Amino acid sequence: MPPSPGETADIDLKAHIRGIPDFPKPGILFYDISTLLRHGPAWRAAMERLAAAIRPYRPQLLAGIESRGFLIAAPLALELGLGFIMLRKPRKLPGATVGLDYALEYGTDRIEMQADAVAPGQRVVLLDDLLATGGTMAAGVALLRQAGAEVPATAALIELSFLNGRQRLDVPCETLLRYDD
Repeated sequence: MPPSPGETADIDLKAHIRGIPDFPKPGILFYDISTLLRHGPAWRAAMERLAAAIRPYRPQLLAGIESRGFLIAAPLALELGLGFIMLRKPRKLPGATVGLDYALEYGTDRIEMQADAVAPGQRVVLLDDLLATGGTMAAGVALLRQAGAEVPATAALIELSFLNGRQRLDVPCETLLRYDD
């Protein structure tokens, strides 16, 4: 039987995030959510807390950014009784797509979604596992708007606040865990 909300209220989510030094390259501390995902009560607590954080924005649909954003947005959409759409790397989605190129620190990247994924005016909250520099999240917001969506907010499980990613966003960003260094 799954834990009740009262049983998950006092779970320390940071205790379930593992730091992996020097991944994917030397000098980077990678915040690994796989340890949270495999702990049922902590995972349930994370979904309950994110649901409470984004419910006031009255989304009609949730969007997730490839790939770990799918792990956040899809179960959260189920929890809230909403649909889920994927924002992916180029040429990964079937059918007609719309896309947006965006700048990285060194170079560019592209994000795409199915052309019919959102209806004009539909309220979509965008989710990812981590907010770092904000570049991908900002590109996702821009792509959703380009497709006619209204984006009232974004959300992420983890925020690396020292990278100032939320400064690149023009909508609120709800996060559950902040790391300041």
